[in-house]
Amino acid sequence: MKFLDEAKVYIRSGDGGAGAVSFRREKFVEFGGPDGGDGGRGGDVWVEAVNGLNTLIDFRYQQHFKASIGTHGMGRNRTGANGASVTLKVPVGTQIFEEDNETLIVDLTVEGQRFKLAAGGNGGFGNAHFKSSTNQAPTWANPGLVGEEKTIWLRLKLIADAGLVGLPNAGKSTFLATCTRARPKIANYPFTTLHPNLGVATIDGAEFILADIPGLIEGAHDGIGLGDRFLGHVERTRVLLHLVSAQEEDVAKAYKTVKRELEAYGGGITDKPEIVALSQIDVLDEEELKKKSKALAKACGQTPLQLSAVANVGMTATLRALRDIIVQAKTSGSDD
Repeated sequence: MKFLDEAKVYIRSGDGGAGAVSFRREKFVEFGGPDGGDGGRGGDVWVEAVNGLNTLIDFRYQQHFKASIGTHGMGRNRTGANGASVTLKVPVGTQIFEEDNETLIVDLTVEGQRFKLAAGGNGGFGNAHFKSSTNQAPTWANPGLVGEEKTIWLRLKLIADAGLVGLPNAGKSTFLATCTRARPKIANYPFTTLHPNLGVATIDGAEFILADIPGLIEGAHDGIGLGDRFLGHVERTRVLLHLVSAQEEDVAKAYKTVKRELEAYGGGITDKPEIVALSQIDVLDEEELKKKSKALAKACGQTPLQLSAVANVGMTATLRALRDIIVQAKTSGSDD
């Protein structure tokens, strides 16, 4: 299934049904009178966050959603049926914006959360509604109210507990594949990962969700490479795992490059707890490992973890460090 995290959609709620103009005329019934019923209400347009979805790909093939109109009223005081509503099913973490793509309508962060995007028009009154002591035979009825129509933007920000960031080929996809059942594409060239991947990691019986996003390069905030548009998927995470490849000539520069891109993006990402790890250490000898680990520690201000997903070295310690921060954040009620 292809990944799509933004879609433009047209929605329209149903018009209300018109009221009826009708008079009771029956043989042997002495008193007739108006008996036109009211029109039915138009259908609403809803959006609902459902489980089992992690992409907006369905909205590439259908961009128009229209609710049914209400049925017109009829004689014998029969009210028209209400129009059927329509529901847009979206992944948890989807944000709905106005047509300007800036004004937020609703942020769906909980499974089962529903929101009415457009209300259906009310049905019109039939002539029976207007009967009074001074006008016992009204000959008019109301038309139904027109439904709402608008164009909206859907933008998905994946719900994950931890996010993986780093330069291309830092070993993020290999890390994800090693500790989860996710199967991202892995190859020895930049930008192997073209869209975010999710996986569920388990350590000591505890589970948490990992998000792997495409690598960042210098100038990503200006659109260079794949840009920084996928950083929105780590905005909701509680902790970042910043992987720096041991194959980099200058690990400090590699760390600072990604850090600058995170700061340029904003969104509170740099305020999140960060675990820095030197990855792919299986390619280094002991002396080179110490040298690069020391240089990275000086750049990031903390002692970096050392790991190799291929050789399964340091993975347990890294996962436990992530778990501890996630558990602490959940306990304190933080949703950052």
